[in-house]
Amino acid sequence: MSVRDDLVLLDLDGTLTDSAPGILASVRHAYGVLRLPVPADPVLRGFVGPPLGESFAAHGVPRDLVADAVAAYRDVYTAGNLLDNAVYPGIPECLTALRGAGLRLAVATSKPEPMARRIVAHFGLDAYLDRGLDDVFGATLDGSRSTKADVVAHALASLDAARRVVMVGDREHDVLGAAAHGVPCVGVAWGYARPGELAAAGATAVVGTPAELATVLLHRAPLAG
Repeated sequence: MSVRDDLVLLDLDGTLTDSAPGILASVRHAYGVLRLPVPADPVLRGFVGPPLGESFAAHGVPRDLVADAVAAYRDVYTAGNLLDNAVYPGIPECLTALRGAGLRLAVATSKPEPMARRIVAHFGLDAYLDRGLDDVFGATLDGSRSTKADVVAHALASLDAARRVVMVGDREHDVLGAAAHGVPCVGVAWGYARPGELAAAGATAVVGTPAELATVLLHRAPLAG
């Protein structure tokens, strides 16, 4: 990528922050409320990133109880579990380098937008965004905007669509959601993807550290898009 690719859409969970502790605790709570068996930890880790309702439906929650599971999850998550979370080491330095090179940064996450903005504000990540929390784009609480493709569309409509754009994320739905709009995606290996998941989904590159991410975004040949 070169500085001509001047808009970077950043996933949140598994890309900027290690959010698994709070998410997994909230998922376990939801299964307990519904008196359903709690999946094993490796399965629970797959809840980080994709739309929550889809994950519950795929792992033992009957369709007619998915809304109840999501509500139970949100009760404890918004009460405090969302801050059982941490910015990955090296992310502030990476974002500083990207901003210093003139790239515009925004957050595009499948997490509901109000929750995403709370997390971004809590960790001071809004300081790296041109318009602060107005550059945090997420899902709606009513489910009308839930997939990563929906969120990317929302972000692109709200930002300068004429810019060259790249997505950065840690799961296949980041890659596929961006691809739905012709946007390439750089995958990050420090998140929650299964081995080989990002490459199989079509990530333009997969990086192992935030420092490597900055190098790829700033110095590689321009990406398509």
